[in-house]
Amino acid sequence: MRSIKSPAGATATRSRHHRLRARRWAGWLFALPALAFYGVFNFRPVLLSIQYSFYDWDGVGASTWVGLKNYTQVFTDNEQFSSLLHAFYLILFFTILPVTIALITASVLRQLQGRFTGALARTLLFLPQIIPGAAAGVAWTWMYSDNGVVNQLLRAIGLDDVARPWLADFTWALTAVGFIGTWLSTGLCTMLLLAGIGKIDNSLYEAARIDGAGPIRQFLAVTLPGLRNEIGVCVTITIIAALASFDVVYLSTQGGPGTQTMVPGVAVYNLAFNDARLGAASALAVVLALVVIAVVVPLQRLFREK
Repeated sequence: MRSIKSPAGATATRSRHHRLRARRWAGWLFALPALAFYGVFNFRPVLLSIQYSFYDWDGVGASTWVGLKNYTQVFTDNEQFSSLLHAFYLILFFTILPVTIALITASVLRQLQGRFTGALARTLLFLPQIIPGAAAGVAWTWMYSDNGVVNQLLRAIGLDDVARPWLADFTWALTAVGFIGTWLSTGLCTMLLLAGIGKIDNSLYEAARIDGAGPIRQFLAVTLPGLRNEIGVCVTITIIAALASFDVVYLSTQGGPGTQTMVPGVAVYNLAFNDARLGAASALAVVLALVVIAVVVPLQRLFREK
């Protein structure tokens, strides 16, 4: 037999649904100010950039519809296209090197938990994260100069022929900028991975040791699989930093010498504020955003836990 609800029970059910609906609306009302700020200061500029990318506009006078011409120039103009290639090259220094170094460092620091040397090492590694990228760019410019610390160390160990003004060298400038990114990213990745190691059950390491696994085998069989999510976070953050880099490059080289260290962020700035080509700058910015999405989304799926 079907149960028949009493009028009082039906009324109570409706009242409960009304309360739940009211709570949901109350949550949206609390979020409304934040959503308004996001829409005005984040979402609206994105839409305007997409709109401007179809026009030839200097930011002051009348604009002219050019269709996809600005997007075509991104891939045909040597400076704009090479800036995208330079950004992908920087992934080696902003992502691959820092994550690799951080994995090794975090594994070593795991053995120093609770010791003064471990705390000191973690502090020194994280120190670059409290320094703004602009300040790091200026500091490394001094260190890379002809009489800077880097060349002084090279000369001190007898490598006088290797010493050079690194950021002014057409061959090594982009690599030198990349190592600044490595210095900035390694500490953050190490701290994230170290926190991830802390949540791995010690019994897994004990079981591996009982089975005769050495440090390398423990790292490959226990540490690496246990850090799947943390590695994904590190890779995502650092790839975005590499592709969207601006402050370090602008303060250290401004894209020079020539265009050897030009990256999309600096190219967008130059097109918009130096060349007064708002449409071209917007098109390059849109392409850069699409490239970031195209790289990051598959990585998120790759590192997602099964």
